[in-house]
Amino acid sequence: MTGDRPPLRAVIADDQALVRTGFTMILAADGIEVVAEAADGAEAVAAVRRTRPDVVLMDIRMPVMDGIEATRRILGGDGPPETRVIILTTYDLDQYVYAALTAGASGFLLKDVSPEHLVAALRLVQSGDALLAPTITRRLIERFARHDEPQTVPPHRDLSDLTPRELEVLRLLATGLSNAELASRLFLSPTTVKSHVGRILSKLDLRDRVQAVVFAYETGLITPGGGA
Repeated sequence: MTGDRPPLRAVIADDQALVRTGFTMILAADGIEVVAEAADGAEAVAAVRRTRPDVVLMDIRMPVMDGIEATRRILGGDGPPETRVIILTTYDLDQYVYAALTAGASGFLLKDVSPEHLVAALRLVQSGDALLAPTITRRLIERFARHDEPQTVPPHRDLSDLTPRELEVLRLLATGLSNAELASRLFLSPTTVKSHVGRILSKLDLRDRVQAVVFAYETGLITPGGGA
């Protein structure tokens, strides 16, 4: 804990008790408070309502309610607005991960993640950033996006709200460029790029850049296999 800042609070949702216990021990050793554990998605939703954690580590395949539906409920109104969800998975290109990202998750971790990476991931997401490198997000979306399905983007999110420069930044961001690469490509300072990204997220009511990439594909701004 730094200064008077409260400790990071987490909920762990996984149907394997050994996984929950192992993650709890790792987080506790670094001063992260695990306020609840859940063995299925329904328990996870209830735990989040009760404890209002900063971050949820959410397994996908669980009984009663899977992690995708639990994520959708937590981030769609059943949980506190400040709570972030990190998906736990065995495969880095799992189609279920894509579904979870479209439901609002801030990224994913493989279950064999190192203790150091696990702790760093929770702190990164708590700070409001996205856990996933844009290039990995793009690979997931290009592999699993289905444009013959009904569009899932809420109607109030309108690309016309963006300025031409913000639209350009979003298009490049969705191709997998980092802020530093965006700054180089657009001949802007990193601070200016960060401000543009922040305004894009605010105008489109998106949690982080992961959702911005998903949004760019779902609106057709970028198409699978396409680029800037």
